[in-house]
Amino acid sequence: MKIMFIIQGEGRGHMTQAMALEQMLKSAGHTVCAMVIGSSKRREIPAYFKQKTTAPIHPVESPNFFFDAENKSINLWKTFYRNFLKLPVFAREVGRINKLVKTHKPDAIINFYDMLGGFYFLFANPDAKRIVVAHQYLASHPSFPFAKANKWQKRMFLLNNFLTSMNSHKKLALSFDYLTSHQKDLSVVPPLLRSEIKNLAPTSEGHILAYVVNKGYGDEILKWHEQNKKIKIHCFWDNKEHPDEWSPRKNITFHHLNDQKFLTYMASCSGYLSTAGFESICEAMYLGKPIMMVPVKGQYEQACNALDAERVGAGIAAKKFKLGKLLTLITKHSAYKTDQFHNWLHMAKPMHIKEIEAFVPEQSKRRVTFFRTPFWKSIKRKLNPQTLFQSPELDYQQPAQ
Repeated sequence: MKIMFIIQGEGRGHMTQAMALEQMLKSAGHTVCAMVIGSSKRREIPAYFKQKTTAPIHPVESPNFFFDAENKSINLWKTFYRNFLKLPVFAREVGRINKLVKTHKPDAIINFYDMLGGFYFLFANPDAKRIVVAHQYLASHPSFPFAKANKWQKRMFLLNNFLTSMNSHKKLALSFDYLTSHQKDLSVVPPLLRSEIKNLAPTSEGHILAYVVNKGYGDEILKWHEQNKKIKIHCFWDNKEHPDEWSPRKNITFHHLNDQKFLTYMASCSGYLSTAGFESICEAMYLGKPIMMVPVKGQYEQACNALDAERVGAGIAAKKFKLGKLLTLITKHSAYKTDQFHNWLHMAKPMHIKEIEAFVPEQSKRRVTFFRTPFWKSIKRKLNPQTLFQSPELDYQQPAQ
């Protein structure tokens, strides 16, 4: 099979998933013919991604988040209006994706949670199998723990799930553990971790590993370290304002994103501190590391991720990048049920390959249009409070700072 990827470029998570799935597909005899990746002026495609993937990479300008003045929390209003002003640009980029599909003629297109990919599926209605992959789609499962929040945060989260998966044949929901699938178009599958992590031998060399999406959180870690200078920290961030391996004082070093270096420090760390992104939590779980998660403020899906990780006993959640609770956890830590998690991960390749290779019934060739009534009915249903709140919500309990 020839397969094309469409990848959200925000953070490292979806790119890591794409790298792992490309490895699996190649080993099963399939070809990834092209990778379309959403990028922006704020987020560049990391060098390690370009080096580790073999398919041609085609950057496109895709909707992305905008943050507050401190570069910590997501500014929803700014995100909405900035992306709204770029609708003509996004329409042009959908046309570019369509040209790439006509050139490569893939048998399947896999969208890693990129909104532009969802709109491409909707408007172009390509003949290829249309599959979407993300942990976020687990929100359609009755066992998914919804965090308490402003009702619009949850609505926007579910609407984003809908927009990224429009007109798809199949949703692959990545999960920390096995859950029975309840819907025909939804399959619960293991996380997508790169083969390199399975070759690592975990040790504990006394340092804390941190990963922060936004540079504002790096400042928060630096401030905490001023009062705790004996604690050794290695922090990875996407901040080109400082050089790689920037060390403002003894025992704290900031690294640019580098997948191999990150995994090396992950294997040897005594504890892991991060925003609540799904992939790096899974990597730390695989290596049996104590984990503390600080969800990005305003990013509802990360609050849910933290709850889900706590549900399976993977770690603890907090509101601030203050490492005291992680240091306490390290002294009490007994590794997450690594055998159970390893067994679940060993099912990843056969389950993902089976879902991608599975026959998809012939779909109607009638082109879906923006003004088609069922589309608007779907939007209305997603925004209906009775629909949005049909799943039980759980309190997002965070320890007092």
